[in-house]
Amino acid sequence: MCGRFTLAFGGDRLLHGYVATGQDRAVQWEAVYSIAPRTKAPVVREFVDDDGEVQRSLELARWGLYPAWAKDKGPRPINARLETIATNGMFRGPFSSGRAIVPMTGYYEWVEADDGGKDPFFIHHPDGELLHAAGLTSARKAEDGDGWDVTFTIVTREARDASGEVHDRMPVFLTEDAVADWLVPGKLEPEQKDPLLAQLDQVSTTMAAELVTVPVDRQVNNVRTLDRTDPSLIAPLDAD
Repeated sequence: MCGRFTLAFGGDRLLHGYVATGQDRAVQWEAVYSIAPRTKAPVVREFVDDDGEVQRSLELARWGLYPAWAKDKGPRPINARLETIATNGMFRGPFSSGRAIVPMTGYYEWVEADDGGKDPFFIHHPDGELLHAAGLTSARKAEDGDGWDVTFTIVTREARDASGEVHDRMPVFLTEDAVADWLVPGKLEPEQKDPLLAQLDQVSTTMAAELVTVPVDRQVNNVRTLDRTDPSLIAPLDAD
């Protein structure tokens, strides 16, 4: 699974990288090294404007999918399994018409330690490159009636290569070429779903081979006490 991730790129760089327009709050995004469930993070979506043109938007969304039909006390899943996003009732609709990219520069996983604690690991591209995680979104009217509240979940798959060393699941990361196919706006036709799922499986397998896993300090374990803007959270521990 993916329970915490990082995004060390600022809003301006994200706008440029995705060739997108952005909400003010998304544009003002600054590097964060610990993004936890129920907090907001940038997502990229595509839509068709009033002139019939496809546009990309960078906006903030809350992590934990909350469809408009869901009950107030119902689950708000942070991950969705690639194997079932086309059939699971929670994810069928968002997969068909709410696909998004969740930009990140890495994510954390934990391993049980001999002393009973948990050792954190940071999985990322060795060159610090931006990673494009497949996401699903849903929107509901804001409680104040002004605009929409967007929520998201991250699509995961069976872990491969370095990611599999610390956990059995990992985010589905897309190549730059596959981002456009994933973001195409509009509702998927039934015959489009299987080819898109097959593409996700293929490109995410390719991307998994490019990642590395490094141990980091346990300071990242406590969400309440850490400084989300502190880059030392992802600093590798000394090998000795």
